[in-house]
Amino acid sequence: MNWKTEWKWLVWLVAGFSVCYTLPVGQQRFDHALLEAAYLVKWYAQEHVLLCLIPAFFIAGAIGVFVSQTAVMKYLGPRANKWVAYGVAAVSGSILAVCSCTILPLFTGIYRMGAGLGPACAFLYSGPAINVLAMIMTARILGMELGIARAVGAVLFSVLIGFAMHLLFRKEEAEKAAAALQMAEEKGGRPLWQTALYFAMMILILVFANFGKPEASEGLWFTIFRMKWHLTTLFAAGLGVMLVAWFKICAWKVVLVAAMTSGTVVFTGFNPLAGFTVGSLGLAWLTATDKGEGGAWFESSWTFAKQILPLLLIGVVVAGFLLGRVGEEGMIPSKWVADAVGGNSLQANFIASFAGAFMYFATLTEVPIIQGLMGSGMGKGPALALLLAGPALSLPSMLVINCVLGPKKTVAFVTLVIVMATVVGWIFGMFS
Repeated sequence: MNWKTEWKWLVWLVAGFSVCYTLPVGQQRFDHALLEAAYLVKWYAQEHVLLCLIPAFFIAGAIGVFVSQTAVMKYLGPRANKWVAYGVAAVSGSILAVCSCTILPLFTGIYRMGAGLGPACAFLYSGPAINVLAMIMTARILGMELGIARAVGAVLFSVLIGFAMHLLFRKEEAEKAAAALQMAEEKGGRPLWQTALYFAMMILILVFANFGKPEASEGLWFTIFRMKWHLTTLFAAGLGVMLVAWFKICAWKVVLVAAMTSGTVVFTGFNPLAGFTVGSLGLAWLTATDKGEGGAWFESSWTFAKQILPLLLIGVVVAGFLLGRVGEEGMIPSKWVADAVGGNSLQANFIASFAGAFMYFATLTEVPIIQGLMGSGMGKGPALALLLAGPALSLPSMLVINCVLGPKKTVAFVTLVIVMATVVGWIFGMFS
């Protein structure tokens, strides 16, 4: 036996046995933390996987198949016009009311297609950080001052973080730029207007399927909320027409999936989630059994799902175990967090940024969480720091980012987010 190699197995086995042997099973906090982990991952699977991640995987897969790599390099690549690249990346998230986990497949898609590290990281941060609904809700509940500071800070943050990542890893970016110069110009393919409409249809399905209920029971946002499933159905029908007309998928198959989806909604007492599930499975069947572009689309989407979904679920379980759900506690008492972020000291801002980066925030849930913390004495500076760090990062997203970018770039990205949120929150707290 070669102990020069086998000792690693021995260490892992002893460590694993030691952890199992000393588990504090029976202690109330530990048992409750395990229960919170189970509750959070169940909620996540019910509320986010079907409505958020499945559409995001299909969109990411479509980016890999139908978006020209030359076009990505031209507008978002390392040699692209910096104003265009960072401008597009910084504001694109405003139309996607999604959380950090949903933006990951889209980020992975554009980065692997050749987008520069800077614009890709700007998109990764801006996606969940600057959606319009979150800005409006922040201003209405936490105050106009915090709402404006969050909106301005999030846009500037995305550009600064992206550009800082570009500078830190400029050698690799230079190599990517050199490779871009050698790429041949792609010819043929689908007209740009068709590709644009096709992506617009999928993005609109993602947006309206996840459109949250506003506080007011009247007005534009409430009207859109009431019509969300009608609008989702309309855009899904448009996608079905495109599948037949542009992707040459058999019309009878598309009609069959539409009929099964409609039948499911009716027979389940007009349960839209059930219909959305059947429709998603139907789209998977349509594309998986197609031997042309549809098959390539499904294969690309499936690849993203295999890589990302397990890491996200593991991350959610760990986040639930450590911090629990909204209004509940995990292993880390919420009082510790509330006490640590009181006032406007630099330490309080750092703790708020650090804790926010490791917590899991679903879309819009950060506002009531921070409202509760402010009621317990949290200063405005730490509140802004948490708003700038929390929605854009989470422990689940870090696992995926590490898989895509590698440890060095992941550590750099997370550090930049935490440091910038800390400094901006501290400065804001001194003048507010």
